Amino acid sequence: MRQCDFELMASSSRGFSTTHFDFKLRVRRLNVALQPNTNVLGFGSRKRRKVCSDADRVRLGSFQLRCCCSDSVTPIRRTSGPGGNGGDKNDEWRFDPNKKPHSRTHRVRIQASPAAMPFASPPSFLKQEKFFPRCIPRNSGPQSRDTPPKRDTGIANEKDWGISLLNEHINEAGTNEDGSTWYRESGEELGENGYRCRWTKMGGQSHDTSSEWKETWWEKSDWTGYKELGVEKSGRNSEGDSWWETWQENLQQDEWSNIARIERSAQKQAKSGTENAGWYEKWWEKYDAKGWTEKGAHKYGRLNEQSWWEKWGEHYDGRGSVLKWTDKWAETELGTKWGDKWEERFFKGIGSRHGETWHVSPSGERWSRTWGEEHFGNGKVHKYGNSTTGESWDIVVDEETYYEAEPHYGWADVVGDSSQLLSIEPRERPPGVFPNLDFGTPPSPDADHDSPQDLPPSQ
Repeated sequence: MRQCDFELMASSSRGFSTTHFDFKLRVRRLNVALQPNTNVLGFGSRKRRKVCSDADRVRLGSFQLRCCCSDSVTPIRRTSGPGGNGGDKNDEWRFDPNKKPHSRTHRVRIQASPAAMPFASPPSFLKQEKFFPRCIPRNSGPQSRDTPPKRDTGIANEKDWGISLLNEHINEAGTNEDGSTWYRESGEELGENGYRCRWTKMGGQSHDTSSEWKETWWEKSDWTGYKELGVEKSGRNSEGDSWWETWQENLQQDEWSNIARIERSAQKQAKSGTENAGWYEKWWEKYDAKGWTEKGAHKYGRLNEQSWWEKWGEHYDGRGSVLKWTDKWAETELGTKWGDKWEERFFKGIGSRHGETWHVSPSGERWSRTWGEEHFGNGKVHKYGNSTTGESWDIVVDEETYYEAEPHYGWADVVGDSSQLLSIEPRERPPGVFPNLDFGTPPSPDADHDSPQDLPPSQ
């Protein structure tokens, strides 16, 4: 019997908090041992010092941006004591209304940590399949890059994807020494309004076709100034594990404000071929040149009889107003359910927070605790809350309020990390020809971020 660990990483506005769970792994089956460790790691970012130079200027359209280098993120380690071994008693989320929270300059941290969680999230169960040998003849076919995506990794930068489009049109295929096959294609598509899409496709199969991988890269542009860079990958191995992921970023001018905007998104999913297990993630980030920023994610996972969901979002208006929220919940086939959600709104030190933690036992008995905070900006904070077990509090304390008015990763950062996107060359526009602009109804803010149809609503 072999034992392995995996992590459930819950995203927050500051970083990730990680709860470790122990799993007993057999040769063909995962048996879940619901004995969670309670070591919690919190990652926070310190205030980053910007170092700029004229050499870091990037031209974007008709204006220049000066990109700044930043200090690296400093991890903050937090640990909690060992949890008990009881049943529902371990599911209680502890709260001390009289304890003054730790504070730092320009920051407010609110965190509710469970003494124990009644479920475990799915591990990174998919193995990397190696189709081809490491040492290959020169000028041979493409090597498999079928590594399954990792959970809770967010949106990777373009430099991490290694997108390299071919300038010439090719259509080739071949067979490796081990009997596996490969193919590689590239081309270009042209359309109206100066549209151009350059693409490269590649893939391969094992000799018995039990394993395969596919990958597509592309870049798009048109005369409106729109630019897009993207990747799509998929694969499966001989054990039936399958995965799919896509990533893209684009640059465009907002139709209503004429402000340059960069958007990035990623979707990832994986399924086990031997277990009723899998996970799905959708991430998005939006930035504009005046500091407006939106970030968010939807996540879902399942491991046999256990399922979990998570949603979170951050909104910065670029003028000091901030909205952050999180909603996560989980359930087992035995009927145990639990969840936690909170929301905060701040502007210039004045704002509020409120949230709820809840738990439902297999017999249907429900426990919940709600809490709230009102920050007046004068050093006074009103804290209140109650629970179904009869506890309650309603106090005013002297407590300096801190909050982040700007995202730790903003417009200057994303421009500095999007050099390949900005370098896309559009088709030459003939004299006197202008792009067709569609100023129709603006899209709904949440139109692009709906959960997959197979994800149930929040409890």
